[in-house]
Amino acid sequence: MKKETLEKRTRIANDILYYIYTHIDTHIDIEELSYDLQISKFHMHRVFKEAFGKNIYESIKSIRLQKAANLLLTNRYSTISDIANSCGYSSQSSFIKAFKNRFDFSPKEWRNNGYKEYSNKILEESEFALKSTADFSNLEPKIVKMPYLESYYIRNKGYNINIKQTWQKLQTWILSSDIKEYKQIALLHDNPTITHLNECQYIACIKTDAYNDKLPKFKIAKGVYAKFDLVGSHGDMLKFIHWVYHEWLLKSGYETTTKPSYAVYKKNNFLSDDDKFEISFYVSVKF
Repeated sequence: MKKETLEKRTRIANDILYYIYTHIDTHIDIEELSYDLQISKFHMHRVFKEAFGKNIYESIKSIRLQKAANLLLTNRYSTISDIANSCGYSSQSSFIKAFKNRFDFSPKEWRNNGYKEYSNKILEESEFALKSTADFSNLEPKIVKMPYLESYYIRNKGYNINIKQTWQKLQTWILSSDIKEYKQIALLHDNPTITHLNECQYIACIKTDAYNDKLPKFKIAKGVYAKFDLVGSHGDMLKFIHWVYHEWLLKSGYETTTKPSYAVYKKNNFLSDDDKFEISFYVSVKF
């Protein structure tokens, strides 16, 4: 396959997945998406399956259930029906059945501490997180209103060592193009404390005014966010996200939304020699 063809197919697959994530709370019309991308449904399904190893409908179902699992945890005042609707389910009974099949807990069981058992098993998948002794109990966020952040990006499947290679590719572009003004951003489409680490979509992003005709581009959602400033090392990040969603949000009185959280790096541990990071972490909130 020619490099240009591969880049085109990768761009199409990324556009499809981005559309799914940003429209997960609505009815996703594949016919309409096919029309917008100006490709046939057959070609669209084939390109997506080649890129991500699963078909479009499987991905929609998986993403909806992951978002729902997160909202069930943090949005204590929303009914199960409310959360099912906000994640694109029109039938509560079909949502409950699908959720039970995915997580081995009913939505009600999940809320009643089932998430803790599930999440603790996922934390055990990371030897770095298990070694972390970081304490976040004194962290206080600022509530801020953020604009759209238009960024170039490379998608990495899995919260794993490959993230370092992904950042090195973006750094190669930055250095070879002599780009001076830019921001490094990590977008977490999935909550890695309730999604198996090998299934997480980690998006390494560069926000810059420089032009690149090969990298895909998207907008990180605008809105109201709780902003946490944090310094730490690699293993602290998962533990921190666990604390934000399982402790801070539950006690704060805020609820979250289907918008993904993201981190803006002042120092990137995947590119630093000492494995340390300095970030501002943003989680979408409403009251």
